[in-house]
Parts: sequence; structure tokens; C-alpha cells
Amino acid sequence: MDTIRTRLFTLAEENYREFHSRLCPNTDNILGVRVPLLRNIAKEIAKGDWRTYLASAQDDYYEELLLQGLVIGTVKADIEEILCYTADFVPKIANWGICDSFCASLKITKKNSSRVRAFLEPYLASTQEFELRFAIVMLLDFYITEQSIDQVLLALDKIKHDGYYVKMAIAWAVSICYIKYAEKTMHYLKHNTLDDFTYNKALQKITESIRIAKEEKVLIRSMKR
Repeated sequence: MDTIRTRLFTLAEENYREFHSRLCPNTDNILGVRVPLLRNIAKEIAKGDWRTYLASAQDDYYEELLLQGLVIGTVKADIEEILCYTADFVPKIANWGICDSFCASLKITKKNSSRVRAFLEPYLASTQEFELRFAIVMLLDFYITEQSIDQVLLALDKIKHDGYYVKMAIAWAVSICYIKYAEKTMHYLKHNTLDDFTYNKALQKITESIRIAKEEKVLIRSMKR
């Protein structure tokens, strides 16, 4: 594992460390390795004895933790084994960067939609900020579909948590729901129990999309609370 750490040190960029540290406040262990490079290392590990790697991987640096998540998302294994590793990894998530990159890597979800959706259920009821964000971003990444849009909006509306990164994830998810399914989401925006901050952030994110017409943006802005 020291070899992995040495590689990370070699790939680290000070300018990128400073940039990414500003994006992830209260995270002081960032080396400054770009995510595409971490994905390449994850692919290498996934082709070898990845179970031994995960059993002994170090957690001291942001990139070491993110690399574990990317390996879990990259390996070829049975869905139940991957979900076991996921369950072990989620409690380690302490910032949005690791959360969101990890979620995006779990592409096995596409072929195991029902199983993963059931797995997410306890996390959607969690009181922990980043366990909730994990579940929300998973919905955002893989479940905003014709078949699931109604259930996604219902699940988002049930979440009540004061965490900033929960509220921002819900707002982001609602905005993507609107971009993909405007009519259903407009109905939701008129009948929801979101707090004002989250609701207004969702409207803001909708208006920031280049996929929304100017006239629509005027309407959306008029709905602000």
C-alpha cells in the first residue's frame, strides 16, 4: 500500500490541491491528485488482487479514501459483494467530493436497479448528513427515469434534515428531475414540503441550466418563496 501512497504523492499538484481544498471546506488532507488519474489507478487495482487492497487500504488522505470508493465502483464482482463493500465504505464519506465521485462510479446500479434501490432505502431514512447525500446522489445519478421519477420526487420530499450538503443534493436532484421531466416536476414544485432554502436552491439550479428556455426561466424565478 505504501507504493500506492508514493504514486499519489508523485501525481499530486499543489495548484490543484489549493483549488480542490477551496471546493471542499473543512477537508485538510487533500494531496491534489486529479480524479481521472485516480480512476486510472482504480482500474489497475481492479484488475488485480483488489480484495487484499481494500482490506489494507489507508485512509489518511482524501485521495486514498476516494481511491477505495473508485475501486469498489470499478471491480467486476457479484452485486451482493459490491453492496457489502459499499456498506462498509459509506460511513467513511465525510465530504461531497468523495460522495459524488463514488456514486458516479457505481455503474453496476444500471443492471441491478431494483436491488440497489432497496439497498438505498435505509440510507434515505438516515440521520447522518453524508449517508443521506449518498442516497440522494444515487437517486440523481441512476433513478431519474420515466419509470422512477414519481418515486424519486416522493423520496426527496420525505427527507427532512438540516445538513447543508443534504439540502444542496435535494435541490440538485429536483433540478435534474425538472430538466428531464418538466411537467411532473412542475406539479411537484407547486405541491411539496421542501424548506424554503432547498426549494429556492432547486429553482436557482433549474434556471442555471442551458437546457431551459428563457421564458421558462422567467416563470421559475417568479415561483421563488
